[in-house]
Amino acid sequence: MLTTDNRENYRKYEITSPHFGPAVEALLQGLAEIPDLEVHVVSCSQQPMSAPEKLSANTLFHLLHVPKIGWLRTGYQGCIRATRKFLRKLQPDIVHGQGTERECALCATFSGFPNVITIHGNMTAVARAMNAGFGSYYWFAATLERFTLPRTNGVLCNSAYTETAVRPSAPQTWRVPNAVRREFFDTPIPTSPRSSKPILLNIGAVSPYKRQLEVLKLARDLHRDGRVFELRFIGTADRKSAYGAAFLDQIADAERIGFARYLHAKALSELIACIDAASALIHIPSEEAFGLVVAEALSRNLKFFGSAVGGIPDIATGAESAELSQVGNDDTLATAIGNWVQKRCPQPASAAAEMRRRYHPEVIAKRHVEIYHEVLSKPS
Repeated sequence: MLTTDNRENYRKYEITSPHFGPAVEALLQGLAEIPDLEVHVVSCSQQPMSAPEKLSANTLFHLLHVPKIGWLRTGYQGCIRATRKFLRKLQPDIVHGQGTERECALCATFSGFPNVITIHGNMTAVARAMNAGFGSYYWFAATLERFTLPRTNGVLCNSAYTETAVRPSAPQTWRVPNAVRREFFDTPIPTSPRSSKPILLNIGAVSPYKRQLEVLKLARDLHRDGRVFELRFIGTADRKSAYGAAFLDQIADAERIGFARYLHAKALSELIACIDAASALIHIPSEEAFGLVVAEALSRNLKFFGSAVGGIPDIATGAESAELSQVGNDDTLATAIGNWVQKRCPQPASAAAEMRRRYHPEVIAKRHVEIYHEVLSKPS
């Protein structure tokens, strides 16, 4: 399993334990429960860091040091070479590259072993949504994604939307949703009533295609119409970006008025507590390969309002009281939220059970192993 250690991603080299994206963490939780399976997680880093030998009884961890010159500026050549060298010693049956955002998919494709790739975010679509210019990070990511997809044995697509985007380029595709981390299912859902004042959540890194400024405008309009609620944003916001700076300035004004707050990023246990204290999730991106945060919120029986974009309809279909509107149709969304608040914020009762059935780590991990066997059963 080739994946990014987020200590490298966020330059937090002092942290002692590796940690990965939510979808990868959930998958590893499921794979850890499958007998007769040996998993090796391989990550590259520009700086030496502590690396535990094992993440679980059947999951080993390997951290490869790659100098800065071997990363994006050289098309991740250093990462590719370091990974190939290590895998030749390890001799795995199959290599799985997690995501086309960075080096992982490229390293899997050039590993020299049977390999598959999971698409977590459609970089070509994200680059389009971000209007990424020539030579920018998203331009490079999209270019490398287009190079990689035809050269792997197959691509695991987390939604119908992703599969439609990938199918013309990939030798084979499988539709496999992201898993939701076990903690969302194992932590008891409180039975006590939620806050008497409706709390609306927006969760995710502040970015133009996540549309936090549009969510804030929607909340401001609802507040002016006399709706009583509090909107809370959870996620990272970078003042170095124009969009991040605009968000931080506007949320400061909203906090002064009293209808919105910015809570920064949260650890997993804190995130679950914030969801359990809330009344609804609002998630209206312009581009979304899957929408894991939607499945996480519904796994806690939280009301959901969102946009019918990307993989979100896959999650919302069949989930109790999930409401979708077309991208940019914020007036319809505002009306739906206003009506729901007026009805005293009814909550779903069966959404959590449906999310468990679809997205539990053990369910998704078993499907992965089936795909691994399928790939290995074919001539190389």
